[in-house]
Amino acid sequence: MRDHPQGDPDIWTGRATNRAQWLLALGGAACMALGIALAVESAWTSGIVPLVMSVVGCIAAGLLVLFGTLAFVHVAVKVDKDCLEVRCGHIGVPRRRIPLSLVAGAEFAPRVTPRQWGGWGYRWRPEKGTAVVVRRGEGVVLRLWDGHTFTITVDNAETAVRVIRARLHPSLPSATH
Repeated sequence: MRDHPQGDPDIWTGRATNRAQWLLALGGAACMALGIALAVESAWTSGIVPLVMSVVGCIAAGLLVLFGTLAFVHVAVKVDKDCLEVRCGHIGVPRRRIPLSLVAGAEFAPRVTPRQWGGWGYRWRPEKGTAVVVRRGEGVVLRLWDGHTFTITVDNAETAVRVIRARLHPSLPSATH
């Protein structure tokens, strides 16, 4: 985590990582390996349909688990003068940009857990809002002008909240009539 990266002191960056999800990714890879092994070394005498279903099922489940977990191994947060950007995983997808003009306030959450949100990943709960949860620990809760909230688990969340609050405009966004 860097509070002020070299080059542009007006940008705050932070990240959070969950190393436990690598174990889940290995489980997905193992499931894919099982599907490939079934396809290569098939000794099934009961027909081709059960074999194809087993191979496709193992490979599909393995891909789903592998890419689903790798997408949320870590989260990177960037706050500049105009917006907050959240990128997940190694390729940065899913990604969300929230203009600071849409943010009514920011709060520090000392303890955000996957249990509160129903697991790891990009989450939505009607009574709580939206969240990106990659690990248990501190996080940032953004209150948006439309009444929604957006929570992100990130290291050094208190600093992120201070930076966001310093950049918020104290007035409501202009409405067109």
